[in-house]
Amino acid sequence: MERIICLAIGYVFGLFQTAYIYGKLHGIDIRNYGSGNAGTTNTLRVLGTKAGLIVLFGDIMKCILVVVLTGFLYGKSHPDTIYLLKLYAAAGAILGHNFPFYLHFKGGKGIAATAGLILSYHPYFIPMGVILFFGAFFLTHYVSLGSLLVYAGFMIEIIVLGQMGTFGLNQAHLIELYIIAAFLTVMAYYKHRENIARLLKGEERKTYLTHKKDS
Repeated sequence: MERIICLAIGYVFGLFQTAYIYGKLHGIDIRNYGSGNAGTTNTLRVLGTKAGLIVLFGDIMKCILVVVLTGFLYGKSHPDTIYLLKLYAAAGAILGHNFPFYLHFKGGKGIAATAGLILSYHPYFIPMGVILFFGAFFLTHYVSLGSLLVYAGFMIEIIVLGQMGTFGLNQAHLIELYIIAAFLTVMAYYKHRENIARLLKGEERKTYLTHKKDS
């Protein structure tokens, strides 16, 4: 029951579609512009750096808040499975972001929300996430490449840390944890399937923080 509750609470938090709401406040539906994605990168390209940063902050915070809330609700009563419950909550938030029912399930790709998961789940994930994303981004200016590397790193690290006993879970719960992490990773790669195709062809669009520039 706790798993379902955490997943549901996370989904509700994920429904706060920052890009869509910000766009509507400025008279547009962000999904009708640029790539059509209701996320940080498309907002940055369409509405500028300030808008992109606001959307990034909002999408990160909704996942952080639900992970923190899960710890508050179940930290004392379920200390042996709290990391599993936190991942359920975060997965719900990412699903809510990607597939909001009130927008006909057309949302974002979940990367900013995943950043919120990485920042709030366990401190060990932060250095690798920062290095992989910003390293790839500043070297190539491909947001998609950084995002995909972050998910690959997250999947590897969660297995390594899990097997080291970092999360305090028994093997059955660890397998469940890995399945959820794998589901999120596969979903992220699926949502980025067009980006992957463009990356392989050398046709992916680059993103710059200070000015618009296509290449």
